[in-house]
Amino acid sequence: MSNLFVVTAGGIAVVLLLSMSAFFSSSETAVFSVPREWVEQQATTDDRRAHILKDLHDDPHRLLVTLLVGNNIVNIAISSITTVLVATYLSPGPAIVVTTVLTSVVILIFGEIVPKAFGLGNAKTWALTIASPVRIVERMLSPLITLFDGITRRMNALIPVEVHIEKPYLD
Repeated sequence: MSNLFVVTAGGIAVVLLLSMSAFFSSSETAVFSVPREWVEQQATTDDRRAHILKDLHDDPHRLLVTLLVGNNIVNIAISSITTVLVATYLSPGPAIVVTTVLTSVVILIFGEIVPKAFGLGNAKTWALTIASPVRIVERMLSPLITLFDGITRRMNALIPVEVHIEKPYLD
């Protein structure tokens, strides 16, 4: 395989994964920013998205786990692919440093800060827009999400932590 193909395919993969990271980050902010009363009111309409949003909103711990699992998978993939791309041009030591700095900056700006600002600024419309795709992700990753959901619920029961840790996001 030529370096050009690897760099092109890797670059395309990173851009696609970065858009998924932006999706998860903006979704988290939007869904946890909308007031519970608004979600309840929207669910009384015929909008199917509003019913899905309410279902997601009704289990905030599982919703948070879904969004965090999805976001971490894509962010780790971005880092892994970027490492391979940079390592084709640099020796291992410098490649690790460049990859760490590069992926941190790119993910923070394009996968976290800008998307979260978008999610906050467009919370109601974005929360409705992402409800169905988030439900699909939850179902696709269900075994993994169920595992992390169960582990974190058990850990929360063993350590002194607020039982409803997500409550401040939902009031």
